[in-house]
Amino acid sequence: MKKLLAFFLLCFGLGMTAQAQQITRFAVVDLPQVYMAFFRESRAVRDFEAQSARVQADIDRMTAEIQNLRVNMVNAQAAGNDEQALRIETEISRRSDFLREFHRTRTAALQTQKNRLTQSDSFLNQVFDEIRFIAESEGFSMVLNLHDNNGIVWFSPTVDITDRLIRNLQASARR
Repeated sequence: MKKLLAFFLLCFGLGMTAQAQQITRFAVVDLPQVYMAFFRESRAVRDFEAQSARVQADIDRMTAEIQNLRVNMVNAQAAGNDEQALRIETEISRRSDFLREFHRTRTAALQTQKNRLTQSDSFLNQVFDEIRFIAESEGFSMVLNLHDNNGIVWFSPTVDITDRLIRNLQASARR
């Protein structure tokens, strides 16, 4: 009887030790990369990318115009036409201020649009459901977003589930 009790206590102690030593496993995911890979072909993303390209083209055009004005100002100064050089310098300042404001407002609008796309309920629900499935099937206790957590200093590529998540989302979209 004592042997049976000792055996039972030994098994119980080992079980408690094993349970206390359960290792917490973490995974990381790059949600913006998932967004770009999974929704790249959607109309909303194509519209966003087209708008981004238009804004960049406008910025490039305005920058080139300012550069041309600077060349004209240098030429006017070299020709001794200080009045024209001053007028061109004023125009350069006006256009540079406009370009800065244009860049600030358009960049903010594009970022807002991108945030709306990546945070839509249907997108997030599908992504989080798939993350939950991968985490539970692979034994991860926690999944962290690489871009929302500045506390991640280093991680092993073996815990990055981004590519697996993209593959699973694309496979479920084909069904």
